[in-house]
Amino acid sequence: MKSNYIPPRYKVKIDRDLCIQCGICAKQCGFEAISFKDGVVKADSRKCAKCLRCASYCPAGAISIEERNERIGTGDYWSSQVISNVIRQSATGGILLGAMGSEVKQPPYFDRILLNASQVTNPSIDPLREPMEIRTYLGGKPESVQVAETENGFRLNSEVPAQVRLDVPIVFAAMSYGSISHNAHLALAMAAEELGTLYNTGEGGLHRELRRFGQNTIVQVASGRYGLDIDYLNTGRVIEIKVGQGAKPGIGGHLPGKKVNAEVAATRMIPEGSDAISPAPHHDVYSIEDLSQLIHALKEATQYQKPVAVKIAAVHNVAAIASGIARAGADIISIDGFRGGTGAAPVVTRDNVGIPIELALAVVDQRLRDERIRHRVSLLVGGGIRSSADVIKAIALGADAVYIGTAALIALGCRCCRSCTTGKCSWGIATQDPEKVKRLDPYEGKTRVVNLVKAWAHEIKDIMGGMGLNTIESLRGNRLHLRGIGMTQKELDLLGIKHAGEGA
Repeated sequence: MKSNYIPPRYKVKIDRDLCIQCGICAKQCGFEAISFKDGVVKADSRKCAKCLRCASYCPAGAISIEERNERIGTGDYWSSQVISNVIRQSATGGILLGAMGSEVKQPPYFDRILLNASQVTNPSIDPLREPMEIRTYLGGKPESVQVAETENGFRLNSEVPAQVRLDVPIVFAAMSYGSISHNAHLALAMAAEELGTLYNTGEGGLHRELRRFGQNTIVQVASGRYGLDIDYLNTGRVIEIKVGQGAKPGIGGHLPGKKVNAEVAATRMIPEGSDAISPAPHHDVYSIEDLSQLIHALKEATQYQKPVAVKIAAVHNVAAIASGIARAGADIISIDGFRGGTGAAPVVTRDNVGIPIELALAVVDQRLRDERIRHRVSLLVGGGIRSSADVIKAIALGADAVYIGTAALIALGCRCCRSCTTGKCSWGIATQDPEKVKRLDPYEGKTRVVNLVKAWAHEIKDIMGGMGLNTIESLRGNRLHLRGIGMTQKELDLLGIKHAGEGA
């Protein structure tokens, strides 16, 4: 038993001088790290996930959660986490699962990219007094358009593929019902409707109560085909074929049976309590030609009225893959980067497979431009978008829009304790426990998510104005507005930008 001992990562400290013994902390803790018995609050640090629910709700401010100093290992190579992983696997013989994005210490490229600003010869724009356009459209564009003059103006004579309008260039990432709660999905759906953007069902189907938000919904077709029928496809505004995701490229999905309650089972069309396992590949897609057949089958089923997206993970040959997808008939390519979040992924995959979204986006955009097919698809990217600055940099690198997952969950209350796999989320987000789900007020959550995106939208307009740009279209792929710092020449070349200090 002693050989399996791993010191707790966190220490729950209770200030007995401040504690009023109300027991609220014990009721709020989803991990049973705090108990209240016989009028006394006690803490078991071994169970603590640092979700901070107890500290947030303590009326006396008597609780704090600290990192323990007596961790196993020293140094960066044989670190505490590496040694703990070895001990856990030697005891169980199982695969280690982790949630959220990668914890690997790699500096984000976004933080090493600086933005330009206009000065004298190209003056800046005041977004408070001059119009700023951040609306964008997702979907393939024709090579040229024909316009005919009429008595009432002009009429478009060219056939344009199905488009979807976004009032802000930010959508909400795929998170399935089952991995997150109904209240979390409802909050995101209401936020998308108010903001004039989209949220993504993930691979778990669409709950019947959320079908009223169909015009703001991306419905996903994953390898497990959960919840998939013709009504599901026709309800959504965009159809997304999920091939891969950034947190686990090449790996399928798995929702444990303990999370599959009656509502999740009905939505996914599977037996209650059964594990929902999505295979790694689609068993009808083994080539670009197979993918093309699926894309056109989905378009045919929906009368060519909905854009079809294909979601892939950012991997080493992502540019060639994206080129094939564009030629296969997709309208949107969704690219999920190395730092993409997840409810559960093998830790070894999450931390070692894939590439950062910044590099993937830059090489895909350039490849499509070089092949003169960039207009055929929109690029929707995610996997580590944390701020409005990241949004602006991603668009300047070539994205039409970005999607956010972790940031949206943080707005809902998530504190990134990385324990989504347990289903014990104290904030009512990554859980199906009915009592915990009630803790998330979807209306308050919607307001917070809307506030976040509106704040980012204001900042995007401010920075665009500082660049001397008044439309998001002028920013897309405009890498002249970017400069790198602290990078090698190879990294700068892949990103297609110059080093800070270099002129135009």
